[in-house]
Amino acid sequence: MNYPNTLVFVDFPADDVDAANAYYAEVFGWEVEERIPGVFHRIVPGQNFKLDDGTQGPTGNLHMGIAAAANMRPHPDPAPPEPRTLSPGGRAMRAWILVSEDDSFDRILEAAERLGGTVLWRDHFWTEFGGANASFLDPWGNQFMLWQHLPDAEQDEETHQVVGEYSVPEGWTVE
Repeated sequence: MNYPNTLVFVDFPADDVDAANAYYAEVFGWEVEERIPGVFHRIVPGQNFKLDDGTQGPTGNLHMGIAAAANMRPHPDPAPPEPRTLSPGGRAMRAWILVSEDDSFDRILEAAERLGGTVLWRDHFWTEFGGANASFLDPWGNQFMLWQHLPDAEQDEETHQVVGEYSVPEGWTVE
């Protein structure tokens, strides 16, 4: 079998790249580099993925981008390519964010909402992958899925489904 194709990058479309830069920096604590002012900024989440013992491993976190919906680059035509608007009303980009142990769903959701985002849900547990999750839309319609594993939710290594007993906080939904 050939080596599989690898995810390189994800862009989040926005109609105000500078505002999106400030939003993601505050909501997630991400460093954002202004690469092409007003057109493209690169999100650098920082640090490396952690190993089982909690130390940083050799693999750096993936970078992402904020791209101006009115002029998504690269494109062979120097003029801004169509379409030039955000996707209205339907599904848009959905990104899964593993919330660090020193942050919380509540802090992220509060910041996201205060800065113009919309909380879709909170306090949900998905047995398929054994993860607590919450979700919000940013002001540009991109959906973010927050994810953490509950400490007592063991997973089957092959299927990733929860096995055995586990507990979720009172009032949470379970799927």
